[in-house]
This record gives sequence, structure tokens and C-alpha cells, in this order.
Amino acid sequence: MAGVGIRRGSKELLKDVSWQVQDGERWIIMGPNGAGKSTLLQVASTRMHPTTGMVGILDEVLGAVDVFELRPRIGLSSAALAQQLPGRETVLNAVLTASWGVMGRWNEDYDSVDEERARRLIWQWGLRGYEDRRFGTLSEGERKRVLVARALMTDPELLLLDEPAAGLDLAGRETLVRALTRLAADPDAPALVLVTHHVEEVPPGFTHALLMRQGGVVAAGPLEATLTEDNLSAAFGLPLRVTVTDGRYTAVAR
Repeated sequence: MAGVGIRRGSKELLKDVSWQVQDGERWIIMGPNGAGKSTLLQVASTRMHPTTGMVGILDEVLGAVDVFELRPRIGLSSAALAQQLPGRETVLNAVLTASWGVMGRWNEDYDSVDEERARRLIWQWGLRGYEDRRFGTLSEGERKRVLVARALMTDPELLLLDEPAAGLDLAGRETLVRALTRLAADPDAPALVLVTHHVEEVPPGFTHALLMRQGGVVAAGPLEATLTEDNLSAAFGLPLRVTVTDGRYTAVAR
């Protein structure tokens, strides 16, 4: 992204955002409510076009490419997508239907290779035996893991996770963080971008961070140099004390 801005009426959702993600990098996007994090992911996932600036995604320029051809190369997990999945859909179909880019199974034909991949992803995300469970009957943590498995179904080159730990209890959060740590360590995993409000949700193995406030960039760069007390305090507008133990971050008010 180069000088990206988004305006809706008199409100600026993003302001002069310049940002670059390289293959193999694992990024955290963090900031308070209204900072522009989810809007940034909407642009990165081709669901929103900027008012100003330029966006290049996977060697294509947004606005000069058919987004419906580009989207299968981008995995996306978000609360908005969860709301679109029919509650009656099975876990297997919730993951499998990502192959066609649809939110519920109708009359599409899937071959055995697709079904095997969907099952393997479900198992990898700790949901073996859940294939025939209805999506609407799952716990919040289970749904979040189904959504990540779905986002990986098309073997994307870029994986965008919008607040995957939101609403989870402690056990659900730690289960998800552990799974994301394994994913980050996989050299074959796509470039990762994870949006969160909380430093406690940063999985070990993530490499870079982008801090936002009021639609703009506060700081961006390697994780250790960016998730500092000064930068986090500036992003959240509150003096913070930050500690790191065994690769896990915590922050409390000073």
C-alpha cells in the first residue's frame, strides 16, 4: 500500500497508509477500536477499494484486476464471514465450500482431493470428529478454528485473520494462539496478517507489527522494535508497561 486513504462522507477511515508485506512474513496489526484495522484488512482482501493511493496485491494492482480471480489467492477469516455461513451447514461443508467461494453448499461438485484437503485442515485445527457437526452448534472457539481452516482451503498465498481470538475465553484463546504459533513456524505457510486488540494474543513466531490509531500508522517494522512501551502507549493513548516472557507479551497501565 502506498499513500492509501479511505473516506466515507466526512469521515476518514484510513489516512495516508503505506505498508508492505513480504512473502514469509507474519504481521500483527494492532490498535484501539476505530483505529482502522479491519478497514485495512478489507482493502487487503479486495473487499474495499481506496479513495486515494495505490494497492498492489500478489503482483496485481487493485482497480486494474478482476478481484474475483484474485480473491481465491487470499484467505480471509472474519466475524462478518462467520455471520454469512449458514448455521445448519456441517463443519466439513463450511470448509469445503471455500473451494467455490460460496458460503453454503448447494449443487457444486467437489472431487475427493478437495474433500480430503478439507478433512485434513479440520484435523490440523483440532476438530477431528467434528466433520458432521452443524456450524451453528459449535462454541465460539470452535467456530474460529473452522474459519481459519476454511481460509486455508484454497492454499492461499496471503492469509488475513481479523480478530480470530475475539470473544474467546482463556482456554479458547490459548488453544488458538498455540495453533497460530504452529502455523507461523511452518515454512510453507502463506504470508500471515493477524488483527488483534491485545498483545496477549500475539503468537510466538510472528515477525512484524503495524500499530494504528485514528486511521493512520503509529509505527511499523520488526516485532521486537515495534511492540515497545512507547509505541503501544502512543497507539492506545494510555501509558503502558509491556513485558515479554517466553515470547508472549503482556501490557498493563502504568
